[in-house]
Parts: sequence; structure tokens; C-alpha cells
Amino acid sequence: MFGRDCFKVLGLICLVLPLSSCVNTQVGSIQISPTTQTLNIGQTVQFTATGNVGHGSHPSSSTDVTDQAIWTSSTPAVATVNASGLATAISAGTTTITASMPGASASTATVTVSAAATGGNLGGTVVSMVIIPGSQAIASPSETSQFLAIGTLSTGATENLTALVAWSSSTTAVGTINAAGLATGLSQGTTTITAIATNANNTVVTATATFTVIGGTSEPITGLTVTPSAQSLSASGQTGQFIALGTSGSTGLQLDVTKSAQLKWTSSIPTIASISATGLAAGQSAGSSTITAEYTNPDNSVVSATATVTVTLTPAPEPLLSLTIIPANITVDNLQGTGNFLAIGTFSTAPTVRDLTNSVTWISSAPNIFPVDTNNNPANPGAPGGIVTAYGYGDAVIIAEAVDPTTGSIQTATATFSCPLVLPNPPSTPGSCFQGSQASSLLSTVTVYNEGLNSTSWLITAPSATGTPNVIHCGPGSAAAGFGGSVCVATYPINTPVTLTAPTGTGNFGGWSSNCTPNPNPPTASGPNTCTILPTTSSETVGAIFN
Repeated sequence: MFGRDCFKVLGLICLVLPLSSCVNTQVGSIQISPTTQTLNIGQTVQFTATGNVGHGSHPSSSTDVTDQAIWTSSTPAVATVNASGLATAISAGTTTITASMPGASASTATVTVSAAATGGNLGGTVVSMVIIPGSQAIASPSETSQFLAIGTLSTGATENLTALVAWSSSTTAVGTINAAGLATGLSQGTTTITAIATNANNTVVTATATFTVIGGTSEPITGLTVTPSAQSLSASGQTGQFIALGTSGSTGLQLDVTKSAQLKWTSSIPTIASISATGLAAGQSAGSSTITAEYTNPDNSVVSATATVTVTLTPAPEPLLSLTIIPANITVDNLQGTGNFLAIGTFSTAPTVRDLTNSVTWISSAPNIFPVDTNNNPANPGAPGGIVTAYGYGDAVIIAEAVDPTTGSIQTATATFSCPLVLPNPPSTPGSCFQGSQASSLLSTVTVYNEGLNSTSWLITAPSATGTPNVIHCGPGSAAAGFGGSVCVATYPINTPVTLTAPTGTGNFGGWSSNCTPNPNPPTASGPNTCTILPTTSSETVGAIFN
């Protein structure tokens, strides 16, 4: 008589046989396929485990035991393997992949990982690399986001290395990334995207970014970045500002959360470097400390990011006391609209106030939508600093970074650039920043600021485009009634010269911002002084320094 239906439990496989024959059916040995595999960093391979099963006097048979086997990697730093036998290459080297089951002899395979060469193909060595954007978020699984790897070569040139680097995702259950830098969301969470470039001399350059899958939740902040990532300060109390940029869970855009009540700043060793509630670090003693920013969402979920402070015993030279961007915000109302920011530094010795617009590094939190120019940027040579252009709608945090050449310490300042989306409704009603709103601006809004310390007797004037005097009349340096205050605004046709005047006897004049051609040059402290600007953007900013 035949026995009842048989089953498979813990590796015991029963067939429709007499009960006396339903014994000794345990997997006796395992065979892995393939037995060898060569991968580039970031690539994956699926291993299969086949179990050989004995049935007493019956011939042996085989069965797929891939999901029942225990998978291990001898060197996870080279390649990892998950519970289903999927191996992922992490770094160059060799590792042994093993599949085992209780009571069965194990089987092994060899994985060799090599990194894809890049520098040798570019006519130079890759010395540094960044991933753009540094953080991306998608609303739900199956959506995709494109990352770009931009490298700087030893020649000083920049190259798009996206198709040459090895891409990988730290948590493939959250998101994967292909060889072209396209990330795909799989489940809710955040994963680190890594790009690895290997030069011809086998030196390796890496860069990372974060990829967040919101998965239907509406966390206010899903990712965090601290900039700059490292600073060097003097133990004499020299300070440096850190900026925290949070990724919005609803829009995917980055927001300045540096001073948010939900953000907490900490220093791993406060006796080396302290950190204030607003991200201002101060050197205390020689050493290194890790600065951590933690943002707590309303549901108590936490996102964090870190930076490093190195403190030296060298005395701080003349410090850059502060850095300011003017204006604090610019809003444009059409795609390809532009705005001009100025970076103003305050020092401890004369000249106390200086225009640093063309010497700072400008950064946009949304470089693909709202790029900002840095003077002498190899990607855009000759461009003046601080010019932002709108290629989409939304908001961006604009950051200016000034580096002290003697200490390497960094001062930062932020402003906001916006292009709000307003759809025409009805169609005849003007909108803003929608596809089709691109229109060459015929007029430029010129805004004049006093950049300096004097607030009592300064004066700036300018006529209109048709010659009407004192359309711009800024400052308290005139007894005439009804004139403007500390900031003046006037509209001029694009590419029409505008001459600004600082009359005699209106304060200790220190100069004009770099985008206004001075006369005389250098300017005189007593005046009169003039400068000429040729507006080329829809929003021009001019600074006059009075000390």
C-alpha cells in the first residue's frame, strides 16, 4: 500500500512512496551555480543552490534549495549576499560565497570585484567628485530620480563621469541605481547612493548622495545635509558657521533648517569645538570633533547629518567677522528670469566692509532648477558671481562660502531665490513660472543698498532712463524732505547704462560693488564718486560702501 501525501519540512523531501520508503530523504550535499563570477563595484549576481537528495535504495534526485540555504560571504566588505543568494559587489577584492544547510555538506563560489577605470580614459586623474543633486526624494516606490557624477581632474577641468563611475545603493531594499545613475525606489526609507571612480593608478575617488522614498507618508523632512562638510578653526575662539539643509518630504526640495526649533546641534567633544543652537562652531582646544545636526519630525522620526571641525593652536589671523548676502531674497515671475545676489564681508581691520561677490563660492540647493554662477567657474568662465537663473518653479536656498586663505576656515551666508508657479486662470490672465512663461525681460529692477557701517550721512542718487533726476535717492545724507530710505529701487530698460552718484561730503566712501564700474578708480573717501552699471538681468543689485 502507498502512504499518504508526503511533504517537505526542514529539508526532508517525501514522495508518494510506501511509508517505509519515506526516510533518509535529507539533502546530503549542495551545489552553487555559478562557481565563479567577476563583477564591477555596484553590480549584482544571483547565485542558485541545488540540493542533492537521497531516497534510500532509489537513485538520488536534485531540487532547488536557494531559498532554504544559509548564505554567507567571507568578506562582506568586498561583496555581500542576501538570504536569497543575491550578491552585491562593494569594493575591489575577492570573497567566497557559501551556501549551507543543516546536515548537508556546504558549497562555495568565488566572487572577484574590480572597479571600473575612469581617470585613464579622461586625459587626467580624477582628484575630487560630487554627486548632483546631493539629496533627492520621491513620493512612492517605482518612481525614479537621475543622479549625475561630476569629477574634477588634475588638469583643473571638470567632466561628467556619470557613465564611467561604479554606482551602488547602501540599502537595495529601499532603492537601486543602475550604471547610468538612474535610481529607482522600491520601498519606504532612505538609502545612500555612492559613486566610485578608479584612476589608472588604482587610486579611488568617491562621492555620496541620499535617495529617499517617502512611501506615501508626509514627513516634513526626509533627509538632511550639513554644509560645509568640514572646517578648520583656531583654538583662539575662531568661529565658523554650519548650514543645515533639509529635504522636504512633500516637494523633494531642500530647505534651510539651520535655525529651526526642530533641529538640534551637538559636538562630540565640546572642549575641542563648541556649537551653538544656530550652528555656529567655535574652536576651544586642539583636536577634532564631529558636529551633528538632528531634525525631529512631528511623529518623532529623526533625520541627521554630520560634519567635522578640526581645531589648531595656530593664532587666528585677521578674521572674516561675518558674511552677508544682499538682498535676502529675490523672486522672479517667469522661467529663465535671473537675479543678482551680492556677498558682503566684514573684517576687523580696514577696509572693514568688502564686496566678496566674485571671490566667494556660490552654491544652490537646487542646482538643476536654480543654478547660481561662481566667478571663474570652469563650467562657466567669465561669469560674474551670484547670478541665479530660474529653469523651473519652486524655491532654492542660495549659499555663499568665503574661505580664509590662511586658515581654511569657512564663513557662510544664505538667501532665498523663488519662482512661484501661478497658472493662468482664465488663460488670458498672466501667470508665472509655468512652461511657456519664458519671456525675455525688457526691464531690469535695480536695487541699491548701503553695504557699509555708516548709517547717518550717506547718500546715493541716480536719474531715470529718460534723465529725470533723483529717481534713485537713498540714504539720510540730504536735508531735502520726502527722499528714500536705506534701500532704493528703480526700473531701467535692459542694457541701458545707469550712473549712480555718491556726492561730496556724504560719509567716508569705501567703494562700489564689483558689478558697478567706478569713476574715479580707486574711489576717493570724500567724493564725489560715480559708477556705471549695465543691467543684463531682470533683477540687479548694487552696493555702495560707506564707513
